[in-house]
Amino acid sequence: MPSLTIGRAEARLPIIQGGMAVRISLGPLAAAVAEAGGIGVIAGSGLTPDEIKEHVAFVRARTSGVVGVNVMVAVTGFKELVHAALEAGADIVIAGAGFSRDVFSWCREAGTAFVPIVGSARAAALSQKFGAAAVIVEGFEAGGHLGTDRSVWDLLPEILETVDVPVIAAGGIADGRGIHRALTAGASGVQMGSCFAATVESSAPDAFKQMYVEAGEDDVVLVKSPVGLPGRALTNPFTEALSRGDVPRIESCIVCLRKCGREYCIMDKLVRAQEGDVVDGLVFAGESAIHVHDIPTAGELVRRLEREWADANEETRS
Repeated sequence: MPSLTIGRAEARLPIIQGGMAVRISLGPLAAAVAEAGGIGVIAGSGLTPDEIKEHVAFVRARTSGVVGVNVMVAVTGFKELVHAALEAGADIVIAGAGFSRDVFSWCREAGTAFVPIVGSARAAALSQKFGAAAVIVEGFEAGGHLGTDRSVWDLLPEILETVDVPVIAAGGIADGRGIHRALTAGASGVQMGSCFAATVESSAPDAFKQMYVEAGEDDVVLVKSPVGLPGRALTNPFTEALSRGDVPRIESCIVCLRKCGREYCIMDKLVRAQEGDVVDGLVFAGESAIHVHDIPTAGELVRRLEREWADANEETRS
C-alpha cells in the first residue's frame, strides 16, 4: 500500500480513521490506528478544549504516528475546539458539517494541515483556494451527518479533475478491496469510520459495537437531525419513534449547536448511545456497518485491510 502525505505529516498507510462523535473515537483508538500505520483521529465534537488536549497528549505518549482532530463546524465553540487541537500539536485538523473560512487561517498560522470534508466539486475547489492541504470527499454511503445525496464513486472523479491537492475517498469503504478501488480511481487515501467503531479500542460500549456486528441491510436507516442535515444510523426504538414523529420536545437545551431544529437533542441522544443506551440513544453508522462481523483490535483490523488490499492488487495484476 502506498503512503499518504498531508501537509508535513506522512502516514505509512493511506488510511484515515474517521472521527466519530460523540466520544466514540478518542485517544485510545487514534493511538492504536496511528501506531498501526494509519492516521488516527480524535472526534472533538462533544469534548471540551481541555479534553481535546488530554486526548492528543494521550496519543503522543503512545506513538510517533500521525494524529488528527475532527471538529464539526456546526458545533458551538468550534473556534475554541480547533484552537485546542492546534495548541495540543495535532498534525491535522479535519472539519465537516458546514464550511468555515476562518479555520483555514487558524491552521495556516499554526503551521497545521487543514482538511475539510466536502460533498461537491465546488466546495473542493473553494477549499483548495483557501489553502486546504487535502480534501475528504464523503459520499452518501457514509455514517453520521451527510452533506450530499451522491455516491462517493460519482463524486470522486469530478473532484479529482477539480483540485490538485490529495483527495481522500470516504463513505461505504469497509475493506481492503474498497481501498484498492479508491486508490485505483485516483484517490490518495481513504477515510473509514464504521469498521473502526467496532474495534476493541473504540470508546463505544459493547452493546453499540454488537449492533454493528448484527446489522443487516434493513437495519441501516436515514434519520432527520436537528443539525439540518440527514444522518445515517442503525435502527432502534428511538429511530422508529423519530420516524413516527413521536419524540418529546426538548425540555432544556445546552446549546451545543450554532443552529438547531430542536426536533430532539442530538447531543443527548449521541451521549446516551455512547453510555450504552442503544434503545433510546442514536447509534450513527455508515452503509458499511453491514460488513462488520467481529470486534478486532485496531491493529488487527489494519493488518486485515493490508492483506485484502494486497489480494485485490494481485488479482488486478494477474
